[in-house]
Amino acid sequence: MSVSTGNIFIVVAPSGAGKTSLVAALLKAATDVELSVSFTTRAPRAGEVDGQHYHFVSREAFEGMIAAGDFLEYAEVYGNYYGTSARWIRSRIAAGHDILLEIDWQGARQVRKVFPEAIGIFILPPSLEVLASRLRGRGTDSTEVVDRRLAEARAEIALLGEYDYAVVNDEFELACTDLLSVVRAVQLRTPRQCQRLASVLTQMQAAS
Repeated sequence: MSVSTGNIFIVVAPSGAGKTSLVAALLKAATDVELSVSFTTRAPRAGEVDGQHYHFVSREAFEGMIAAGDFLEYAEVYGNYYGTSARWIRSRIAAGHDILLEIDWQGARQVRKVFPEAIGIFILPPSLEVLASRLRGRGTDSTEVVDRRLAEARAEIALLGEYDYAVVNDEFELACTDLLSVVRAVQLRTPRQCQRLASVLTQMQAAS
């Protein structure tokens, strides 16, 4: 059987839309999809594990990696750097593995310049009112921060046309099903299946 090239799934969402929870549920259901672990200069939060949630590095180390061209994409968000390892992504998809990137819209644009075939998925809140309620319900941000995040959400939603799929996170279980459906549909595309099933298809055609 020939080795097929893996897919790159990019999941983007405004803050508070539930992207992290949806991605976690997807990875639990789709065990053949690997999460790309980003590098960041921000400090670990409670419960976060280095190498599992992020690769936590110093600002100096991160900027050294930028200079060395180590990142497929990177961005500075709220004073901290976030970036995706180019070498790791290329090696995994070359080996036929499907990779998921949980990044922001800036990173998504950078990735798709290099991999235009990457699948972009945007997670939408059911409304800005619901999004505002979720952000305030966290109890961790000031009114000013919530207002800023809502303004950014409006700007991000305006970019929806850049993505291949849109999943509305209103009812969580339904949104999980929708997200998994997108991944499975992409994996079942005929060109990918022809690569994966090359030897089987050859036998079938020979038998006929």
